[in-house]
Amino acid sequence: MSDSARRASQSRKTAETDVALTIDLDGDGRSRIETGIPFFDHMLTLFARHGLFDIELKVDGDVDVDFHHTVEDTGIVLGEAIREALGDKAGITRYGAAFVPMDESLSRVVIDLSNRPWLEFRAADDTPSAQNFPFSLVEEFCRALASNLRANLHVEVFYGRDGHHIAESIFKALARALRQAVAHDPRVKGVPSTKEVL
Repeated sequence: MSDSARRASQSRKTAETDVALTIDLDGDGRSRIETGIPFFDHMLTLFARHGLFDIELKVDGDVDVDFHHTVEDTGIVLGEAIREALGDKAGITRYGAAFVPMDESLSRVVIDLSNRPWLEFRAADDTPSAQNFPFSLVEEFCRALASNLRANLHVEVFYGRDGHHIAESIFKALARALRQAVAHDPRVKGVPSTKEVL
């Protein structure tokens, strides 16, 4: 449940995963994350830190099968929790964009909290994976997040050679773009849309 401090808790339990998450959009970047996938924990810790979101996340998933269900279901629950924490979105900036370099890699993320879910994910077909974490799962996480946050999300990898660096640049850019989009703008009165609803 959410409150005026823009916090929310969400959970999801299936035959494949058991996810419990709490987020505070107005935090200071603290996190306690356990997904059973060390690299994914690292990416979500970066996401919390650079977004200034406080996140507590515990996932028990069928990682012995593969990582897909855990990654996708985490994206689903994170999207639902952020959407709940935003409430009616009154006074938010709505749009966010960030370029983030990570050594030889560069990524850009642009987001619109439009209530119209869409993922545009552009990366070369031969983009390398991080060790023990397929690059395809970065896209799956972004798709689940965008669908359940109901956001228009554009992710583009311009270049990079190291799979760890590429994934890290994406997660950091996602965090910084989202941080900007959810921020309160004192000049915005009501919902930032001519429709008067998002």
